[in-house]
Amino acid sequence: MEKIRLRACALIIENEAILLVEFKNDNDGGVHYNLPAGGLEPGETLIEAAQREAKEEACVEVEVGPVAFVYEYQPTKNNYIYGDTHSVGVTFECRLKPGSLPKLPESPDPHQIGVKWIPISELHSIQLYPEINEDIVDYFSGEHYRNYVEEHDIQLSKSLR
Repeated sequence: MEKIRLRACALIIENEAILLVEFKNDNDGGVHYNLPAGGLEPGETLIEAAQREAKEEACVEVEVGPVAFVYEYQPTKNNYIYGDTHSVGVTFECRLKPGSLPKLPESPDPHQIGVKWIPISELHSIQLYPEINEDIVDYFSGEHYRNYVEEHDIQLSKSLR
């Protein structure tokens, strides 16, 4: 039976900017961004994982609100572009607790180089994984948006551009 990796993500938007974790690309020396996110640990709930990941990756304490997005990557439907692990990420709308200031952790992941506020208006110009840039913009603006996103739908829309 195929294993499924369950991930929790923190969507933190303040002052028309989104808090993202910055990573150096292996192949081209460029950068890409992720929401603070990661897999659940044994005995942990999705909400606890979102809180832990925000703390580990961006050094912030968050209050976890409602689910904003569910993202699914199914390897066989995506030609294994991100490996062979089926994963489901649940992204929660989060708020920083008072006095919580984002910064790079003392021992970041090997490729993590920063924690940045990116203006929502500039979200289209960065490389975000998963590529839900437009969905976040629509979510922020109150537009109808895809709250369930499958990776193969992202790849299909890219090929149609």
